[in-house]
Amino acid sequence: MSKLKERLAQKIEEHRPRTTKLLKDHADVKLGEVTIGQALGGGRGVKMLVTDISYLDPMEGIRFRGFTIPEVLEKLPKAEGKEYPSIESFWWLLMTGDIPTQDEACAVRDEFNAKKIIPQYVIDLLRRIPRDTHPMTMFSMAILAMQRESRFAREYACGMNKLDYWKPMYEDAVEIMAKLPSIAAYIYRMKYRNDTLIPPDYTLDIGGNFAHMMGIDAPYDDVARLYFILHSDHESGNASAHTTHLVASTLSDSYYSLSAGLNALAGPLHGLATQEVLRWLQDVIKKLDGQEPTEALMKKFVWDTLQSGQVIPGFGHAVLRRTDPRYEAQRNFCLKHLPEDSLFKYVSMLYNVVPDILLEQGKAKNPWPNVDAQSGVLQWHYGIKEYDFYTVLFGVGRALGVLSNIIWDRALLYPLERPKSLTTAMLEEIAKKG
Repeated sequence: MSKLKERLAQKIEEHRPRTTKLLKDHADVKLGEVTIGQALGGGRGVKMLVTDISYLDPMEGIRFRGFTIPEVLEKLPKAEGKEYPSIESFWWLLMTGDIPTQDEACAVRDEFNAKKIIPQYVIDLLRRIPRDTHPMTMFSMAILAMQRESRFAREYACGMNKLDYWKPMYEDAVEIMAKLPSIAAYIYRMKYRNDTLIPPDYTLDIGGNFAHMMGIDAPYDDVARLYFILHSDHESGNASAHTTHLVASTLSDSYYSLSAGLNALAGPLHGLATQEVLRWLQDVIKKLDGQEPTEALMKKFVWDTLQSGQVIPGFGHAVLRRTDPRYEAQRNFCLKHLPEDSLFKYVSMLYNVVPDILLEQGKAKNPWPNVDAQSGVLQWHYGIKEYDFYTVLFGVGRALGVLSNIIWDRALLYPLERPKSLTTAMLEEIAKKG
């Protein structure tokens, strides 16, 4: 048993009594009254999901296992000789809630590297798909194709104790996570770089190997580490996380579940914001003839945009009431590594002027930028200029969070998710009674 799996087993045994006690002694305690508006509004704000992997605090942003983003970036072991934590150390944190030692992070790296090889049949499948297929479709299909390898499906079919469900779920998740960055990079080079493929380096960590296979020099390896960590998880209620959880609750394995979650991520209302913000930003530069973005120029543009009935994309968040710490983390990278980048200059000036204008306008609960206002700038600067691939990058990061969640779902024996539905007539009858 690997070091991480051994520690995870210990953590699961410690946690199970907590869930059991809540169900036995406090199942009738109300978390809040569900309203008709919530039932018809997509369940927004209904407190009915449980996860210990991440929590979205309105003032502090996402906390991963209780740690804020600045704490995560400071405390986790860095990749060797690099500025940012390794994905492997972050994976340990998501799984256990503990900050790993450098040796423990290296043990995860070795575990991933032993499973990094993409099966030949997955490569054959990708090469048979028409090259104009969306990269997210290719990505999802590659994961689904590997389902034949699922240890969970195999062991479940042979019969197993439900207390052990999490163990093969863990093995499947490690197999997927080890291969996912390589699959993404393979798709990119095959589709957008004239099929000039770069073999993986089995000595590198995930961030380093991804940058290597993409063919992008340092510090893009740190961009990958930062990007995947920041996009990993966002509580359980977002569409990709919830979809993955829902499918896994049927006892589908990690391959089926993650593929479904990524399909949800591909929706325009969920995972496409980065490319939409970047497209809008480039259109702004074109409209302003590439002028140096002064404060006066950008203030006038923002006011003109708002008064014409349009919005400033990348600003505002349904929960956050301050600048998104994910935005701040990427901004700090840009200030150090690409302060003269033309796109970044525009983003930076928008950061300086938009919040005050939105506050003056009086319509925004949160006038501050979110992660999407900054993400595309980094990818574009380092040469990834294919909008459709941005969701694949998002998907690699999101897999870290959702796979961690469904392992714990099985460990804590969470049941099949099956909310009760009402008819519209029933809602109308309830509404009549007040």
